[in-house]
Amino acid sequence: MSPALTDDQRIDWLQLIRSDNVGPRTFHALLRHTGSAQAALQALPDLARRGGGVARLGPVCSRDDAVREIESARRVGVHFVAAGERGYSPRLATIDDPPPLLAVRGDLDTLMRPMIAIVGSRNASAAGMKFAQSLARDLAATGFIIVSGLARGIDQAAHRASLATGTVAALAGGHNRIYPPEHADLAHAIVNGVGAAISEMPLDHAPRAADFPRRNRLISGTAVGVVIVEAAHRSGSLITARMAAEQGREVFAVPGSPLDPRTAGANDLLKQGATLVTSAADIITVVNPILERPLKTQLEEPSAGELGHDPDAGKRARIIALLGPTPVGIDDLIRMSGAPISTVRIVLLELELAGRLEQHGGGLVSLVEPDGAAG
Repeated sequence: MSPALTDDQRIDWLQLIRSDNVGPRTFHALLRHTGSAQAALQALPDLARRGGGVARLGPVCSRDDAVREIESARRVGVHFVAAGERGYSPRLATIDDPPPLLAVRGDLDTLMRPMIAIVGSRNASAAGMKFAQSLARDLAATGFIIVSGLARGIDQAAHRASLATGTVAALAGGHNRIYPPEHADLAHAIVNGVGAAISEMPLDHAPRAADFPRRNRLISGTAVGVVIVEAAHRSGSLITARMAAEQGREVFAVPGSPLDPRTAGANDLLKQGATLVTSAADIITVVNPILERPLKTQLEEPSAGELGHDPDAGKRARIIALLGPTPVGIDDLIRMSGAPISTVRIVLLELELAGRLEQHGGGLVSLVEPDGAAG
Protein backbone atom coordinates (compact mmCIF):
# COMPACT_ATOMS: atom_id res chain seq x y z
CA MET A 1 0.00 0.00 0.00
CA SER A 2 1.30 3.45 -0.92
CA PRO A 3 1.99 5.92 1.90
CA ALA A 4 -0.73 8.47 2.61
CA LEU A 5 -0.39 11.91 1.06
CA THR A 6 0.63 14.76 3.29
CA ASP A 7 -1.74 17.73 3.55
CA ASP A 8 0.52 19.75 1.26
CA GLN A 9 0.71 16.95 -1.32
CA ARG A 10 -3.08 16.62 -1.32
CA ILE A 11 -3.40 20.31 -2.09
CA ASP A 12 -0.80 20.01 -4.87
CA TRP A 13 -2.61 17.00 -6.36
CA LEU A 14 -5.95 18.82 -6.33
CA GLN A 15 -4.35 21.90 -7.93
CA LEU A 16 -2.92 19.78 -10.72
CA ILE A 17 -6.05 17.75 -11.52
CA ARG A 18 -8.19 20.92 -11.50
CA SER A 19 -5.86 22.72 -13.93
CA ASP A 20 -6.77 23.24 -17.58
CA ASN A 21 -6.14 20.32 -19.98
CA VAL A 22 -5.16 17.97 -17.13
CA GLY A 23 -7.26 14.80 -16.93
CA PRO A 24 -6.39 11.58 -15.08
CA ARG A 25 -4.15 10.20 -17.84
CA THR A 26 -2.29 13.49 -18.16
CA PHE A 27 -1.98 13.79 -14.38
CA HIS A 28 -0.26 10.41 -14.07
CA ALA A 29 1.98 11.14 -17.06
CA LEU A 30 3.02 14.43 -15.46
CA LEU A 31 3.90 12.67 -12.20
CA ARG A 32 6.01 10.15 -14.08
CA HIS A 33 7.85 12.89 -15.98
CA THR A 34 8.34 15.44 -13.23
CA GLY A 35 8.42 13.41 -10.03
CA SER A 36 5.75 15.29 -8.06
CA ALA A 37 2.58 17.31 -8.48
CA GLN A 38 4.37 20.44 -7.25
CA ALA A 39 7.04 20.07 -9.94
CA ALA A 40 4.36 19.36 -12.55
CA LEU A 41 2.52 22.58 -11.70
CA GLN A 42 5.71 24.55 -12.27
CA ALA A 43 6.38 22.71 -15.55
CA LEU A 44 2.91 23.10 -17.09
CA PRO A 45 3.52 26.35 -19.03
CA ASP A 46 6.78 25.11 -20.55
CA LEU A 47 5.34 21.70 -21.50
CA ALA A 48 2.29 23.30 -23.13
CA ARG A 49 4.52 25.75 -25.00
CA ARG A 50 6.62 22.89 -26.39
CA GLY A 51 3.41 21.19 -27.51
CA GLY A 52 2.38 24.25 -29.49
CA GLY A 53 -0.26 25.52 -27.09
CA VAL A 54 1.25 28.59 -25.50
CA ALA A 55 -1.84 30.61 -26.34
CA ARG A 56 -4.21 27.83 -25.27
CA LEU A 57 -2.93 26.90 -21.82
CA GLY A 58 -5.76 27.82 -19.50
CA PRO A 59 -5.45 28.85 -15.90
CA VAL A 60 -3.56 26.65 -13.50
CA CYS A 61 -5.67 26.03 -10.41
CA SER A 62 -4.38 28.22 -7.60
CA ARG A 63 -3.38 26.90 -4.22
CA ASP A 64 -6.03 29.06 -2.57
CA ASP A 65 -8.75 27.56 -4.78
CA ALA A 66 -7.59 24.04 -3.96
CA VAL A 67 -7.56 24.78 -0.23
CA ARG A 68 -11.05 26.28 -0.44
CA GLU A 69 -12.37 23.21 -2.25
CA ILE A 70 -10.90 20.86 0.36
CA GLU A 71 -12.36 22.93 3.19
CA SER A 72 -15.78 23.13 1.52
CA ALA A 73 -15.74 19.38 0.97
CA ARG A 74 -14.83 18.71 4.58
CA ARG A 75 -17.79 20.78 5.78
CA VAL A 76 -20.23 18.46 3.97
CA GLY A 77 -18.40 15.27 4.97
CA VAL A 78 -16.49 14.68 1.72
CA HIS A 79 -12.91 13.39 1.87
CA PHE A 80 -10.37 13.52 -0.96
CA VAL A 81 -8.49 10.22 -0.98
CA ALA A 82 -5.70 8.87 -3.18
CA ALA A 83 -4.87 5.31 -4.23
CA GLY A 84 -3.55 3.30 -1.31
CA GLU A 85 -5.49 5.31 1.24
CA ARG A 86 -8.56 4.17 3.17
CA GLY A 87 -11.63 4.95 1.09
CA TYR A 88 -9.99 4.46 -2.33
CA SER A 89 -11.17 1.20 -3.88
CA PRO A 90 -8.10 -1.03 -4.41
CA ARG A 91 -9.46 -2.28 -7.74
CA LEU A 92 -10.08 1.24 -9.01
CA ALA A 93 -6.39 1.95 -8.55
CA THR A 94 -5.54 -0.78 -11.09
CA ILE A 95 -7.23 0.81 -14.13
CA ASP A 96 -5.26 2.75 -16.73
CA ASP A 97 -6.69 6.16 -15.80
CA PRO A 98 -7.65 6.09 -12.11
CA PRO A 99 -8.82 9.36 -10.55
CA PRO A 100 -5.82 10.95 -8.80
CA LEU A 101 -8.14 12.01 -5.99
CA LEU A 102 -11.51 10.44 -5.29
CA ALA A 103 -14.08 12.57 -3.46
CA VAL A 104 -15.77 10.17 -1.04
CA ARG A 105 -18.76 10.82 1.20
CA GLY A 106 -20.00 8.18 3.62
CA ASP A 107 -18.43 5.03 5.05
CA LEU A 108 -14.85 4.86 3.76
CA ASP A 109 -14.48 1.21 4.74
CA THR A 110 -17.29 0.22 2.36
CA LEU A 111 -15.00 1.02 -0.56
CA MET A 112 -12.33 -1.37 0.68
CA ARG A 113 -14.60 -4.42 0.31
CA PRO A 114 -15.19 -6.53 -2.86
CA MET A 115 -17.83 -5.02 -5.14
CA ILE A 116 -20.15 -6.19 -7.89
CA ALA A 117 -21.69 -3.59 -10.20
CA ILE A 118 -25.33 -3.88 -11.22
CA VAL A 119 -26.47 -1.48 -13.95
CA GLY A 120 -29.19 -1.37 -16.56
CA SER A 121 -32.03 0.44 -18.23
CA ARG A 122 -33.42 3.67 -16.81
CA ASN A 123 -36.78 2.79 -18.35
CA ALA A 124 -36.75 -0.62 -16.70
CA SER A 125 -39.60 -3.09 -16.51
CA ALA A 126 -41.07 -4.14 -13.18
CA ALA A 127 -39.64 -7.63 -13.72
CA GLY A 128 -36.19 -6.21 -14.43
CA MET A 129 -36.15 -4.10 -11.28
CA LYS A 130 -37.44 -7.01 -9.20
CA PHE A 131 -34.65 -9.25 -10.50
CA ALA A 132 -32.02 -6.54 -9.87
CA GLN A 133 -33.25 -6.24 -6.28
CA SER A 134 -33.15 -9.99 -5.75
CA LEU A 135 -29.68 -10.23 -7.26
CA ALA A 136 -28.38 -7.37 -5.11
CA ARG A 137 -29.76 -8.93 -1.92
CA ASP A 138 -28.32 -12.35 -2.69
CA LEU A 139 -24.89 -10.95 -3.57
CA ALA A 140 -24.91 -8.78 -0.46
CA ALA A 141 -25.70 -11.84 1.66
CA THR A 142 -22.40 -13.37 0.55
CA GLY A 143 -20.42 -10.24 1.46
CA PHE A 144 -20.36 -8.18 -1.72
CA ILE A 145 -20.92 -4.42 -1.86
CA ILE A 146 -23.22 -3.34 -4.70
CA VAL A 147 -21.99 -0.44 -6.83
CA SER A 148 -24.12 1.41 -9.38
CA GLY A 149 -24.73 4.84 -10.88
CA LEU A 150 -27.70 6.22 -8.89
CA ALA A 151 -29.72 6.39 -12.13
CA ARG A 152 -33.40 5.70 -12.51
CA GLY A 153 -34.58 2.15 -13.09
CA ILE A 154 -32.18 -0.74 -12.50
CA ASP A 155 -29.52 1.34 -10.72
CA GLN A 156 -31.81 2.68 -8.02
CA ALA A 157 -33.41 -0.75 -7.55
CA ALA A 158 -29.99 -2.29 -6.88
CA HIS A 159 -29.04 0.51 -4.49
CA ARG A 160 -32.26 0.35 -2.48
CA ALA A 161 -32.03 -3.45 -2.12
CA SER A 162 -28.53 -3.18 -0.62
CA LEU A 163 -28.90 -0.12 1.61
CA ALA A 164 -28.67 -2.18 4.80
CA THR A 165 -25.69 -4.26 3.68
CA GLY A 166 -23.58 -1.80 1.72
CA THR A 167 -23.82 0.06 -1.58
CA VAL A 168 -21.72 2.62 -3.45
CA ALA A 169 -23.10 5.29 -5.77
CA ALA A 170 -20.78 6.65 -8.47
CA LEU A 171 -21.77 10.21 -9.36
CA ALA A 172 -21.43 11.93 -12.74
CA GLY A 173 -21.48 15.36 -11.11
CA GLY A 174 -20.27 16.79 -7.82
CA HIS A 175 -21.60 15.79 -4.41
CA ASN A 176 -23.71 18.96 -4.26
CA ARG A 177 -25.34 18.20 -7.63
CA ILE A 178 -27.04 14.82 -7.25
CA TYR A 179 -28.52 13.54 -10.51
CA PRO A 180 -31.30 12.80 -11.01
CA PRO A 181 -32.53 15.28 -8.37
CA GLU A 182 -35.31 12.97 -7.21
CA HIS A 183 -32.65 10.53 -5.97
CA ALA A 184 -31.27 13.00 -3.43
CA ASP A 185 -33.10 11.03 -0.73
CA LEU A 186 -31.48 7.81 -1.93
CA ALA A 187 -28.03 9.41 -1.95
CA HIS A 188 -28.65 10.69 1.58
CA ALA A 189 -29.66 7.21 2.76
CA ILE A 190 -26.56 5.67 1.14
CA VAL A 191 -24.00 8.03 2.68
CA ASN A 192 -25.65 7.97 6.10
CA GLY A 193 -25.82 4.18 6.23
CA VAL A 194 -23.52 1.35 5.25
CA GLY A 195 -22.46 2.94 2.01
CA ALA A 196 -20.71 5.77 0.19
CA ALA A 197 -20.96 8.09 -2.80
CA ILE A 198 -17.90 8.78 -4.97
CA SER A 199 -17.06 11.45 -7.53
CA GLU A 200 -14.03 12.94 -9.23
CA MET A 201 -15.77 16.23 -10.02
CA PRO A 202 -15.80 19.51 -8.05
CA LEU A 203 -18.54 19.70 -5.43
CA ASP A 204 -20.86 21.99 -7.42
CA HIS A 205 -20.21 20.50 -10.86
CA ALA A 206 -23.49 19.90 -12.72
CA PRO A 207 -23.21 16.67 -14.76
CA ARG A 208 -23.02 16.98 -18.55
CA ALA A 209 -23.42 14.26 -21.17
CA ALA A 210 -19.66 13.71 -21.42
CA ASP A 211 -19.41 13.12 -17.67
CA PHE A 212 -21.49 9.94 -17.65
CA PRO A 213 -18.96 7.73 -19.49
CA ARG A 214 -16.32 8.96 -17.00
CA ARG A 215 -18.71 8.00 -14.20
CA ASN A 216 -19.25 4.59 -15.84
CA ARG A 217 -15.54 3.79 -15.72
CA LEU A 218 -15.67 4.37 -11.95
CA ILE A 219 -18.52 1.87 -11.65
CA SER A 220 -16.68 -0.83 -13.59
CA GLY A 221 -13.28 0.10 -12.15
CA THR A 222 -14.31 -0.44 -8.54
CA ALA A 223 -15.96 -3.79 -9.26
CA VAL A 224 -14.65 -7.29 -9.82
CA GLY A 225 -17.51 -7.83 -12.25
CA VAL A 226 -20.35 -5.89 -13.93
CA VAL A 227 -23.88 -7.27 -14.32
CA ILE A 228 -26.06 -5.80 -17.07
CA VAL A 229 -29.82 -6.04 -16.47
CA GLU A 230 -32.04 -4.76 -19.29
CA ALA A 231 -29.92 -2.64 -21.61
CA ALA A 232 -31.12 -1.37 -24.96
CA HIS A 233 -28.88 -0.94 -27.98
CA ARG A 234 -26.49 2.04 -27.66
CA SER A 235 -27.25 2.48 -23.96
CA GLY A 236 -24.99 3.82 -21.24
CA SER A 237 -24.99 0.38 -19.64
CA LEU A 238 -23.29 -1.05 -22.71
CA ILE A 239 -20.62 1.64 -22.36
CA THR A 240 -20.07 0.40 -18.81
CA ALA A 241 -19.82 -3.18 -20.11
CA ARG A 242 -17.27 -2.16 -22.74
CA MET A 243 -15.18 -0.31 -20.16
CA ALA A 244 -15.38 -3.31 -17.85
CA ALA A 245 -13.99 -5.54 -20.58
CA GLU A 246 -11.19 -3.06 -21.32
CA GLN A 247 -10.35 -2.96 -17.60
CA GLY A 248 -10.17 -6.74 -17.39
CA ARG A 249 -13.38 -7.05 -15.37
CA GLU A 250 -15.87 -9.88 -15.74
CA VAL A 251 -18.98 -8.99 -17.75
CA PHE A 252 -22.29 -10.64 -16.93
CA ALA A 253 -25.68 -10.21 -18.60
CA VAL A 254 -29.23 -11.20 -17.72
CA PRO A 255 -31.10 -12.66 -20.71
CA GLY A 256 -34.41 -11.12 -21.72
CA SER A 257 -37.21 -11.47 -24.20
CA PRO A 258 -36.16 -10.86 -27.83
CA LEU A 259 -39.42 -8.93 -28.18
CA ASP A 260 -38.43 -6.32 -25.57
CA PRO A 261 -36.05 -3.62 -26.90
CA ARG A 262 -34.95 -2.97 -23.30
CA THR A 263 -33.14 -6.32 -23.30
CA ALA A 264 -31.60 -6.20 -26.79
CA GLY A 265 -28.23 -4.90 -25.60
CA ALA A 266 -27.94 -7.46 -22.81
CA ASN A 267 -28.82 -10.27 -25.23
CA ASP A 268 -26.14 -9.02 -27.63
CA LEU A 269 -23.57 -9.12 -24.82
CA LEU A 270 -24.41 -12.77 -24.28
CA LYS A 271 -23.78 -13.45 -27.98
CA GLN A 272 -20.40 -11.73 -27.60
CA GLY A 273 -19.34 -13.96 -24.71
CA ALA A 274 -20.68 -12.33 -21.55
CA THR A 275 -21.51 -14.79 -18.77
CA LEU A 276 -25.21 -15.58 -18.57
CA VAL A 277 -26.80 -14.78 -15.20
CA THR A 278 -29.99 -16.28 -13.81
CA SER A 279 -28.94 -16.18 -10.15
CA ALA A 280 -26.23 -14.77 -7.87
CA ALA A 281 -24.54 -18.18 -7.90
CA ASP A 282 -23.60 -17.67 -11.57
CA ILE A 283 -21.62 -14.57 -10.58
CA ILE A 284 -20.06 -15.91 -7.41
CA THR A 285 -18.70 -18.99 -9.19
CA VAL A 286 -16.79 -16.79 -11.65
CA VAL A 287 -15.50 -14.06 -9.33
CA ASN A 288 -14.41 -16.06 -6.27
CA PRO A 289 -11.19 -17.32 -7.95
CA ILE A 290 -10.43 -13.76 -9.09
CA LEU A 291 -10.66 -12.43 -5.54
CA GLU A 292 -7.91 -14.81 -4.48
CA ARG A 293 -5.39 -13.21 -6.86
CA PRO A 294 -3.24 -10.28 -5.65
CA LEU A 295 -3.93 -6.89 -7.21
CA LYS A 296 -1.29 -5.00 -9.19
CA THR A 297 -1.78 -1.28 -8.72
CA GLN A 298 -0.96 1.03 -11.63
CA LEU A 299 -0.59 4.20 -9.59
CA GLU A 300 2.69 4.74 -7.76
CA GLU A 301 4.34 7.95 -6.61
CA PRO A 302 7.47 8.31 -8.80
CA SER A 303 10.84 8.80 -7.16
CA ALA A 304 12.47 10.79 -9.94
CA GLY A 305 11.38 12.85 -12.91
CA GLU A 306 12.19 12.81 -16.61
CA LEU A 307 11.43 16.43 -17.40
CA GLY A 308 15.06 17.16 -18.13
CA HIS A 309 14.94 14.81 -21.13
CA ASP A 310 14.64 16.98 -24.23
CA PRO A 311 14.05 14.92 -27.40
CA ASP A 312 15.81 16.23 -30.48
CA ALA A 313 13.84 18.19 -33.03
CA GLY A 314 14.05 15.49 -35.69
CA LYS A 315 12.45 12.79 -33.56
CA ARG A 316 9.83 15.22 -32.28
CA ALA A 317 8.91 16.20 -35.85
CA ARG A 318 8.64 12.55 -36.92
CA ILE A 319 6.30 11.72 -34.04
CA ILE A 320 4.02 14.68 -34.74
CA ALA A 321 4.06 14.00 -38.48
CA LEU A 322 2.78 10.45 -37.84
CA LEU A 323 -0.24 11.83 -35.99
CA GLY A 324 -3.47 12.91 -37.63
CA PRO A 325 -7.24 12.84 -37.09
CA THR A 326 -7.30 9.03 -37.44
CA PRO A 327 -6.44 7.25 -34.16
CA VAL A 328 -3.10 5.44 -34.15
CA GLY A 329 -1.59 3.12 -31.56
CA ILE A 330 1.18 4.41 -29.29
CA ASP A 331 3.15 1.23 -29.99
CA ASP A 332 2.91 2.02 -33.72
CA LEU A 333 4.19 5.56 -33.09
CA ILE A 334 7.20 4.17 -31.23
CA ARG A 335 7.93 1.63 -33.97
CA MET A 336 7.43 3.95 -36.96
CA SER A 337 9.17 6.98 -35.47
CA GLY A 338 12.17 5.03 -34.24
CA ALA A 339 12.15 7.19 -31.10
CA PRO A 340 12.60 5.89 -27.55
CA ILE A 341 9.45 5.21 -25.55
CA SER A 342 10.29 8.06 -23.17
CA THR A 343 10.55 10.51 -26.07
CA VAL A 344 7.19 9.48 -27.55
CA ARG A 345 5.53 9.77 -24.15
CA ILE A 346 6.83 13.23 -23.41
CA VAL A 347 5.84 14.52 -26.86
CA LEU A 348 2.33 13.12 -26.41
CA LEU A 349 2.17 14.70 -22.96
CA GLU A 350 3.14 18.10 -24.37
CA LEU A 351 0.54 17.81 -27.14
CA GLU A 352 -2.16 16.84 -24.66
CA LEU A 353 -1.39 19.78 -22.38
CA ALA A 354 -1.56 22.02 -25.42
CA GLY A 355 -5.06 20.68 -26.19
CA ARG A 356 -3.87 19.09 -29.43
CA LEU A 357 -4.17 15.38 -28.56
CA GLU A 358 -7.15 13.11 -27.95
CA GLN A 359 -6.82 9.84 -26.07
CA HIS A 360 -8.94 6.88 -27.20
CA GLY A 361 -9.48 3.47 -25.71
CA GLY A 362 -7.02 0.69 -26.40
CA GLY A 363 -3.93 2.88 -26.36
CA LEU A 364 -4.95 4.92 -29.42
CA VAL A 365 -4.30 8.65 -29.86
CA SER A 366 -5.10 11.23 -32.52
CA LEU A 367 -4.28 14.84 -33.31
CA VAL A 368 -7.19 17.26 -32.92
CA GLU A 369 -7.98 20.79 -33.95
CA PRO A 370 -7.02 23.57 -31.49
CA ASP A 371 -10.49 23.40 -29.90
CA GLY A 372 -10.08 19.70 -28.94
CA ALA A 373 -10.87 18.62 -25.42
CA ALA A 374 -8.36 17.54 -22.81
CA GLY A 375 -7.90 13.91 -21.87
